[in-house]
Amino acid sequence: MSCQPTNTPPASSFDIPSLRKKYAYERDKRLGQEATDHDVRTEGGDFADVYEGDPRMPVTLRDPISEDIDVAILGAGWAGLLAAYHLKKQGVTTFRNIDHAGSWGGVWYWNRYPGLQCDNDAYCYLPLLEETGFMPSKKFVDGFEINDYMHLIVEKFGLGENALFHTLTKALHWDEEIQRWRIETDRGDDIRARFVIMANGLLNIPKFPGIPGIETYKGKMFHTSRWDYGYTGGERRSPILDKLADKHVAIVGTGATAVQATPFLGKYARQLYVVQRTPSTIDQRDNPITDPEWAKSLQPGWQAERRRNFHHAAVERLAPGEPDQICDIWTEISRNLSAELAAEGYPDISIEEYFRRREVVDYQVMERLRARVESLVEDKETAEALKPWYRFLCKRPASNNEFYSTFNRPNVKLVDVSLTRGVERMTEKGFVAQGVEYEVDCMIFASGFEVTSDLDRRWGLEAIEGRNGLSLYDYWRDDYKTLHGMTARNFPNLFFTGFIQSAFNATITELMGRHCHHVAYIIKQAQERGIEAVEPSQDAQDAWVEHVRATHVDTSDFVRECTPSYFFGEGSEKPRSYLGDTYGPGWDAFERVLEDWRGEGALEGLVLTKATDSEVTA
Repeated sequence: MSCQPTNTPPASSFDIPSLRKKYAYERDKRLGQEATDHDVRTEGGDFADVYEGDPRMPVTLRDPISEDIDVAILGAGWAGLLAAYHLKKQGVTTFRNIDHAGSWGGVWYWNRYPGLQCDNDAYCYLPLLEETGFMPSKKFVDGFEINDYMHLIVEKFGLGENALFHTLTKALHWDEEIQRWRIETDRGDDIRARFVIMANGLLNIPKFPGIPGIETYKGKMFHTSRWDYGYTGGERRSPILDKLADKHVAIVGTGATAVQATPFLGKYARQLYVVQRTPSTIDQRDNPITDPEWAKSLQPGWQAERRRNFHHAAVERLAPGEPDQICDIWTEISRNLSAELAAEGYPDISIEEYFRRREVVDYQVMERLRARVESLVEDKETAEALKPWYRFLCKRPASNNEFYSTFNRPNVKLVDVSLTRGVERMTEKGFVAQGVEYEVDCMIFASGFEVTSDLDRRWGLEAIEGRNGLSLYDYWRDDYKTLHGMTARNFPNLFFTGFIQSAFNATITELMGRHCHHVAYIIKQAQERGIEAVEPSQDAQDAWVEHVRATHVDTSDFVRECTPSYFFGEGSEKPRSYLGDTYGPGWDAFERVLEDWRGEGALEGLVLTKATDSEVTA
């Protein structure tokens, strides 16, 4: 399957310098208040139950566990599940997933709000489709289908036997005497793990905005990741929110979550206030049911090829003649530019010229998206406030067919708080925006997760202490220091997954899966060689850090132009990208580095401590 370029306004129909000025104005009026140190912490304090409690499933009492174990996997979302899968594939079977949720799923366990769907192509996002024989029901699958599929994987590959749920990891301490990590939990456990895999994911800890007076509000209040169907009515497979028929409701945020939930709130609430700081880019969502004939036609290796194609189109560039197989908002710019270059016979242009032309296509696509708002929202003032004035990918793009038309309902009002950089304050009865108090029965926070916060907030662990009590939080206070983004000096047998010092892939489950494959290889090799402790040598770590920094692609000009969002640290003075320190040469190059490293079999750059206390530098 492939698609044609979209119909965007010609570049001659708008003035790019004027748009740049408009973008800058809209960015500047939103800068300041929304940096993460103004948010309420949900791991501890008055709002601790938002993170630590589980409204989904009752907690079963149990006795504390005291045990030695080969591997502890902290998390049971996609990263934790894929870590378990790759460990078992390597023949490592003595492991536990530890998670404070009641079951498997990670963010797909917690997120159950109405309208929840994956906003990426499901044929890419859902891993192991060829290995399980499963096929998503449609392009953008519902959240409950994703969670069901995760359970299918667990059952098919026998991953869940030792999983420990409703168990919150509080701290990690390296015990030099026994060469193991001591894991402290909220259940009083003393788990002594030889290896620990940090699989706690990107969307982990809910974020509450630090609105003055939030603690004084007397009405109902919840975060979208803890949606209360007992209050709203309905359930996640049938979100009929009939209990809101007499309720005044406010939803704070217009990001990807609110875009999906707002149409349901507008349909059922007596009055809905949608509180917006910065509008999202929202395209039409074409969501066809999976064609069984297409599914039958797929050849072995199809998912890896589709993921490569998505990565090229969304992050890098389509090769000459390479079609866009994904055909949605994520790939539109590359698709349109590729069509232009094809019409010119794929001229040999410099990288600078390529990105200059890509910027023009970016403006064309954003003009199309702003025109879409005008065509769907009847009230002109509301339509103007909903227009996104920034470069594509400054905020996470979205797609939805009902969001804009929801504002045509008489019971729905947009409350624009861009000039005050958020809600001014909350009262006992509601909230204040631009001097006006809005009385509401329920405040719903679609305010996302601690994505670019400091690590102690993002991970929620009180302490991670390696050799000689060294805190990982202090060690990485200013800069990451790793080998391949997955191990760190002074923190033996501790492995990281996700965005730290590795390459980016457009499909996060592909990135997690490849990281877990690499980590599982190292653990298996250590076990086979009688190794008790594995960590990078100082020279190897220094060399990797220098290589990452030397090959870093400078995107600071783009970031400075962007409106505040979690993509780039919410507009803080020192932006923290959720991508960490990204490996500049790209995903394919990074994978070759790891493949070559594993292929040599020497565990080069790792210091290996054997049971006899002898230390070997590979």
